[in-house]
Amino acid sequence: MITIQGKGVSTGVGIGQLYYYHRATTEVKTYEVEDVEAEWQRFKDAQATAIEQLGVIAEKTRVEVGEDEAFLFETHQMLAEDPDYEESIEGIIKEERLNAETALSRTAEVFAEMFANMDDEYMRGRAADVKDVSKRILDILCGVVQGGIDSEVPVIVAADDLAPSETIQLDKSKILGFIT
Repeated sequence: MITIQGKGVSTGVGIGQLYYYHRATTEVKTYEVEDVEAEWQRFKDAQATAIEQLGVIAEKTRVEVGEDEAFLFETHQMLAEDPDYEESIEGIIKEERLNAETALSRTAEVFAEMFANMDDEYMRGRAADVKDVSKRILDILCGVVQGGIDSEVPVIVAADDLAPSETIQLDKSKILGFIT
């Protein structure tokens, strides 16, 4: 038997099977591209898909949770098409002739670090948003499909951390509680 202790953030007791949430991992391989315009378009297509997905998540959040919470995903949409973010990715693709996955990963790392080093606590929190948005686009580029809960019965979900976009997409009928 496994015992996990933590600090409760809501009332009640959850009893059930423990389900460890696993994210699909994406290994980024760096390679040089011949057709930089086609590679830039490949990024733009993945970016557009991510923005569309975030819009669906925002609407679902608005209905299930509320307007204030939905704003987070609308912010993610804006971040995905931030001019500085795009410019960095485009520069790496077109000037260094590197693949979109590498350009995106390098840009995400720089932007997340920049936010993490800011004095303002709210802005430091945006580092996680950069990582979440970038992971979504990277998964699209790599053809990775993020899964939900592979269980026939309701479970207690255990994860090192869950991004808001991961949490809202989980099938609530299969969740008894969360441990993060």
